[in-house]
Amino acid sequence: MTSTISAYKDKVKEMSMLSLLCSCFYTQPHSSSLYQYEDLKVKNLNKRASGQSFEVILKDIALSGDRVQPQSLPSPPKRESSLEELQKRLEAAEERRKSQEAFMLKQLAKKRERVQEVLHKACEENNSFSRKTEEHLIQKMEVNKENRNAHLNALKQRLREKEVHAAEVRRNKGEQGDLSG
Repeated sequence: MTSTISAYKDKVKEMSMLSLLCSCFYTQPHSSSLYQYEDLKVKNLNKRASGQSFEVILKDIALSGDRVQPQSLPSPPKRESSLEELQKRLEAAEERRKSQEAFMLKQLAKKRERVQEVLHKACEENNSFSRKTEEHLIQKMEVNKENRNAHLNALKQRLREKEVHAAEVRRNKGEQGDLSG
């Protein structure tokens, strides 16, 4: 039914273009002009200032004898389901559910394993960082201790040198005092 309606629409569109061209050649409309297509008649009415008008007449399908039966989709054949068949279907559905559940558990196990790997790697990196930091701090503390000891030894050396110099100055002064007095 929809295909015939679209065919009519196409024919009317073609007719209007044809009539437009004809009206350019024939300025006076033919009052009794009648165009006939397969199951469509188009009658040209009086031309008006605003345009041209047509009367579209469709042939009656009942009169033509070409009855078109509406196409319907055939329904699937209904069959009796036996208890065994229903049992098989239930078992198949149960198998599908179990396989789906196993697949989901497998996926979750993979995800859990991946998370464990990531956590293990992060823990190893953290431990490695801690070890390196501790070694660095120990090395730094040893260097600071050595520097401190070197600085203290240098101060002690200068203090000894001062004491030796002071003792020498005192002795020299004592000798000068004995000589003069």
